Amino acid sequence: MPVALTGPAHVPLLATTRGVADRMAPPPGPIAADPLRGRDTVECMHYGSIAIVDEHGALVAQAGDPEGLNFTRSTLKPLQALPFVEDGGLAHYGFGSQELALMCASHSGETMHTALAQSILDRSGATVADLQCGQHPPRFYEATGTSVPQGLVASALHHNCSGKHSGFLAYCRLHHHTLGGYLDPDSPLQIRVRNCVQRFAPGQTLVAGTDGCSAPNFALPLRCLAHTYCRIAADTDPALQAIFYAMTRHPDLVSGTARTDLALMQAGAGDWVCKIGADGMQTVGVRSHGLGIAIRMAGGDARALQVATAEVLHQIGLLDEPLRSPLAHHFRPAARNARGTETGRYRPLFTLPRLVS
Repeated sequence: MPVALTGPAHVPLLATTRGVADRMAPPPGPIAADPLRGRDTVECMHYGSIAIVDEHGALVAQAGDPEGLNFTRSTLKPLQALPFVEDGGLAHYGFGSQELALMCASHSGETMHTALAQSILDRSGATVADLQCGQHPPRFYEATGTSVPQGLVASALHHNCSGKHSGFLAYCRLHHHTLGGYLDPDSPLQIRVRNCVQRFAPGQTLVAGTDGCSAPNFALPLRCLAHTYCRIAADTDPALQAIFYAMTRHPDLVSGTARTDLALMQAGAGDWVCKIGADGMQTVGVRSHGLGIAIRMAGGDARALQVATAEVLHQIGLLDEPLRSPLAHHFRPAARNARGTETGRYRPLFTLPRLVS
């Protein structure tokens, strides 16, 4: 007998259509959520939820289930780096904003990323062999649509979480903890991280899991995650301000060439702190307006997440000219086949109030 599973009450956020190529061109005139035209037919529905909060954590806009639990995945990284910052780790090792940005990163394994991760290890007295994140080919090749060079041997430094794990090891060295069990949920490091997360989720019972890099991870309501990023962007706490500065000053280290977080933070011009998470999670903190945004695409579709994120920013008034921004590629884009022929479009199915005038 099938097992009944329950989860957040997500709603349709986007549709992708398929139609005849010569009928695909968008209509002239102002940008609008243009309706289906001619022989367009809905092919896929992308479900998800959106939570947008103010500095007090109050919802100011939403779609779907802002209270539903979603694993934070890599959007948790700033909070996983926070204990190291709070305990004076940056000054102790002489690290600056670049090292801190990499500790918060889901990087592409480019030379600038691997060299900096190696430097963090060297200066804290750890080695590549101490990293327990695993390894995979650099994400650079997938992001740029290029082939992985034949014979490339990936190491743990190429893993998109190697900066976070290097920071974990530096924390352990700082406090004279053993390195071998640094990912154990009951290790001093992970207890400290869990307590840190709890501070940002008052009254919540933390639901724990294991992330793709083997680090402990937690599920939070989208509303709570949105407020976390609002605080990273707008709080006066020195450690949070350091994280905001590092991530917005070095978005190329937080992500990499042709990656979404880089484009988002370029569009925000130093005002938006942005972090993607695996399986359809995106967060944005907006300093100037005291807003936090969390978006989850339930099916984990990365392209749908990019499109939904650009649409959210446009609808609430943060992205008035999306087609002239670094996010142009993500705004209501066409779907194309391998020949480059337009076969359909992504269409928004949600409406949010304009929050920024």
